[in-house]
Amino acid sequence: MLQTIYRGLTEIGGPAIRLYLARRRAAGKEDPARAPERLGRASADRPPGRLAWFHAASVGESLSVLILINRLLERYPDLTVLVTTGTVTSAELMARRLPARAIHQYVPVDRMPYVRRFLDHWRPDLALWIESEIWPNLLCEIGRRRIPAALVNARMSAGSFRNWSRVPGFIRPLLRTFGLCLAQTETEADRLRRLGARDVRCVGNLKFSAEPLPADPAALAGLRDAFGDRPSWLMASSHPGEEAMAADVHAALRDRLPGLLTVIVPRHPQRGGEVSRLLEERGLARALRSAGDLPSPGHEVYVADTVGELGLFFRLAPVVCVGGSLVPIGGHNPVEPAQLGCAVIHGPHMTNFSEVAAQLRADDAAVTVQDADGLAREVGRLLTDDAERSRLATAAAAVADRNRRVVDAVLDALVPTLAAGVAPCP
Repeated sequence: MLQTIYRGLTEIGGPAIRLYLARRRAAGKEDPARAPERLGRASADRPPGRLAWFHAASVGESLSVLILINRLLERYPDLTVLVTTGTVTSAELMARRLPARAIHQYVPVDRMPYVRRFLDHWRPDLALWIESEIWPNLLCEIGRRRIPAALVNARMSAGSFRNWSRVPGFIRPLLRTFGLCLAQTETEADRLRRLGARDVRCVGNLKFSAEPLPADPAALAGLRDAFGDRPSWLMASSHPGEEAMAADVHAALRDRLPGLLTVIVPRHPQRGGEVSRLLEERGLARALRSAGDLPSPGHEVYVADTVGELGLFFRLAPVVCVGGSLVPIGGHNPVEPAQLGCAVIHGPHMTNFSEVAAQLRADDAAVTVQDADGLAREVGRLLTDDAERSRLATAAAAVADRNRRVVDAVLDALVPTLAAGVAPCP
C-alpha cells in the first residue's frame, strides 16, 4: 500500500518536482545545461555492448568506487560503465576522474516516467548501487526488468534502521531487489538482514581501497612555494559552524605560532564567499582560491573553495581536522588524509565512518576532540611536537594500508552477480 501511495504521489507531483528542480537550479544546486537528465532524458548515446550502471549519491560515494570501476574495466574489455550521481560537485569530479569507457549522467528524479525513460535508453546489464540510496520507483523498475543488482559498500545507520523498521512491508521488497548486499560493518550487515535484505555479507569499507587523492604537480609546486615554512593546518570538507571553529583555533594559536596559516576547504565550494565574509567579520586576513589568490605572508587563512583539489592540501598541511565531525553531519573520510601522511583529528560525530574511526582509535592513530577548545589544544600540540605528529601520521597510514585489499574482497563477492549481468569476455 505504501509503495502504491508513494508511486501515486510522485505521479501527480510532476509540476511540483519541476518547480523544485527550478529552485535548485536557481540556487546553483543543479546544472542548467544538463537539466533534462534529471527527467530521464539522456545527453549521451548508449554505447554498443554490455553496460554496468553504478549509482552513487554524491562526492564521497562516487570517489570510493573509482577503483572498483577501473578494476571492472580492466577485467571486462568490452564493458562500458555508466555512473549516475545527484550533485553538481560530484559531476564535476567525475568529469575529471572517470576513465575511458565510463560515462556520467545525473540520476533521474524518482518519478516513474523519468525512471522508465532512463532505463529504456540505457538498458543496463547490471546495477551496482553504492552505500545507502533507496529510491523506490527506480528499485521497483530494476526488479521488474530483472536487472541483476547489488548494493555495494552498504551503510545502514542506527537512525535509518529505526525509521525503516517502522515500515517493514515497504523496505523489504526494495532491499530484495538486490541479489547481494556488501556491508561495511557487521553491525550494518545485521541491520540489513533484519530489514529483509538477502545474501548480506560484510567485506569492509571500500573507501580504504581508494587511490590517494590526486594533485596537479604545477599547482602543488606553486602552493608549496606560497606556504613556505609556515606552520599550517587544514580544516577539510568543512560545514557551517566548523569554519567559525577554525577561526577560533587560529585566533587562539597565532601568537604562539608566528606565521600560522589556517587552510579551510569547504565541503561545498559555493560557500567560499560565505566563509570569506565570516573570516572578514573576525578580522582575519584571508585569500580565496576561487579568485586565483595564493596565500601571501600577510594572509592568515586560505579558503580553498574549488572542486577536486583536496589532495593538494593533504600534501601540504601536516595536521588535518576532518570536517563534518564537529557538527552533527556524521564526518567525512579520514582515510584520505591518512593515506597522504597527515596527523588526523576529528570531532565526536563520525557515524558515517564509525568502523574506520574505531580502527584508528584502537591503534591510537587519530585524535578525537569535542569542540573548538579541544581542537585548538591538539592542533597546537601537534604543530609543536614533531615526534608525536610523525607517530600519529605513521599509525594512521598503517591502518589505511592494511585495509587496502577491500576492493579484492568486493570483486570476489560480486563474481556471481557479474556473471549474471556481464560475463567476462572469452
